[in-house]
Amino acid sequence: MAARETKQEKLLRLIAAEEPLMRAGKVVAGIDEVGRGPLAGPVVTACVATRSDAWVLGVDDSKKLSEKKREELYPLILESAVYAKTAWIWPEEIDEINILNATKKAMEQCAAELNGAVFFVDAVTGLSLPGEIISLIKGDSQCYAIAAASVIAKVERDRYMIEIDKEYPQYGFARNKGYGTAEHIRALKEFGPCPYHRKSFIRSFI
Repeated sequence: MAARETKQEKLLRLIAAEEPLMRAGKVVAGIDEVGRGPLAGPVVTACVATRSDAWVLGVDDSKKLSEKKREELYPLILESAVYAKTAWIWPEEIDEINILNATKKAMEQCAAELNGAVFFVDAVTGLSLPGEIISLIKGDSQCYAIAAASVIAKVERDRYMIEIDKEYPQYGFARNKGYGTAEHIRALKEFGPCPYHRKSFIRSFI
């Protein structure tokens, strides 16, 4: 059995593609999204560029981290960043332009003020960004900047879904974050949709 990767080993692996670019004087940023699949709530993207002397141990693909760990990392990532912005596209616009176009639009918005950077992006192509684009399949588990962006986007979106759960507790948004769990689908069938639902996503459930 292979030895488990230490946090330091993981960090060195994640920054391997970025560090040479940063040594060459480039600003390197990662872009990732959270919320493409849920039945409710926004899609949120984040763009994060970190100082070359301020890597945060423990950063990883947000899906591999517990909620507690993501919340711990969130302020550390922001403190170490030279640039960190999120963009949100709401259900009405997702229904209008579709989720892929909404994701691309949000990615472009969150990166718009970082001219001349090298952007690592998690598997989305066809973007118009103000710099060079490097697209990586499963980039949030291969690239520090993308992983950091995934944590920022995930924490902010989850906090929002917990807030709207107070308004519509019957759907369990605080637990399911808008994803189509059995509990959520049962509530949709019983209560119908609320204003936070994506109409184009829930047609088969109501």
